Amino acid sequence: MVGINVLQVLALAVDTAMCGRLPNPDPALTALGFSTQVVFLLLVAMIGLSVGSVALVARAYGGEDRARVNYLMEQSTQLTVLLALGVALVGNLVAPSLVRLLGAQEATIPLAMDYLRPLMTFSLFHYLSILYGATLRGVGNTRLAFEAALFHNGLNVLFNYGLILGNFGLPELGVKGAAIGTVLSQFFGVAFLLVRLHRGVLPGIHAPIRPRAVDREVTAELWRIGWPAAMDMVILNAGFMTVVGLVGWYDEVAVAAHSIGLRIQGLAFVPGLAIARAAGAMIGNALGAGDRDEARALVLLSVKVCGAVMASLGLLIILLSDGIVAMFGLREGTAIAEYTTQWVWILGAGMPIVGVWIALAGMLQGAGHTMASLRINGFSTLLVQIPLCWLLGYPLGLGPLGVWLGFPCGFLVKVWLGTRAYKKGEWARTGVQLQRSR
Repeated sequence: MVGINVLQVLALAVDTAMCGRLPNPDPALTALGFSTQVVFLLLVAMIGLSVGSVALVARAYGGEDRARVNYLMEQSTQLTVLLALGVALVGNLVAPSLVRLLGAQEATIPLAMDYLRPLMTFSLFHYLSILYGATLRGVGNTRLAFEAALFHNGLNVLFNYGLILGNFGLPELGVKGAAIGTVLSQFFGVAFLLVRLHRGVLPGIHAPIRPRAVDREVTAELWRIGWPAAMDMVILNAGFMTVVGLVGWYDEVAVAAHSIGLRIQGLAFVPGLAIARAAGAMIGNALGAGDRDEARALVLLSVKVCGAVMASLGLLIILLSDGIVAMFGLREGTAIAEYTTQWVWILGAGMPIVGVWIALAGMLQGAGHTMASLRINGFSTLLVQIPLCWLLGYPLGLGPLGVWLGFPCGFLVKVWLGTRAYKKGEWARTGVQLQRSR
């Protein structure tokens, strides 16, 4: 799981690091900063679908019902195809307005669209990789997903090295090359997974490529579990997009620094997310088998390990902040380098509390208790984090530094509310009821 998450984040970090080595990197990095937020926003529905899928698949697998697992994978695949078609159509229409709404200057918008259009048009490959990675986690096989991610990222490095910077005799396409290289590598990664599943690498589970009629009951169940997770992502992205808007209004260069910081954040969160997601799938298996004590033990273990690992990584990030800034080709003493250093330090200091929340969120999603996660995220982000970012950044005059300081404060509230949800125990009852309803 750690390997899978590292490779997923590296796909974005590679784009950023290579664009930072273009002859004029600041406009490219700024465009990537705005584009990343739009990509995250358009992932909202897919995240909801994958959360619903892994919850149902984990229950079926825990109940040793392989036929049900296959059926759920087939239904989820068809829904993913329909969703990707919708994103390709609607995303291309609304993306320029979203980038403009975030505060991008008119000169930045065409560059951002060079990156966004290929990703939105061929979003199917990205969405299928998310779905299959989630469902494989639900059946306890992360090795196959890791192999696919390794294959995908190896190709991503080669394609981007050639298409961004003009190596291997390929044209230097800059930001557009980053998008094209990413799409190509995603296609081959999904093809790798389907071929392995078709060859029976998982006993009793086959490649989900047979068309079936859409099952309304399954779709409704996926929707019931998934829509709170999707709204969770909407709220999370509202927080991220607000931060981009706030720092962009102060100084557009700070958006580029924010984009770099998000790449570092993504890499730093990898171990905690891996532990929490693996624990979430195991919690789902335990609840599917009716073992609440095992589920509770997994939650406590996940909280302890996530907190300790993320605290260690936070300290490491602070100690290596100068090297991290240099890794992205930023010149010492420039505004973008100073902003990036500030953001990286705040990320490092907030890592321990983030680790605890990630573990608690994994508990709620693994149990299918997504409404609780939605309520917690909604309150802490909309009523605490966003107002605090604005207050620290503007009325108190701290600028981007103040905006970024609002992040760890929001996570403190999430941990408090998540701990209360664990103690109440409704998540364990929800998981058992979901299995019985099937």
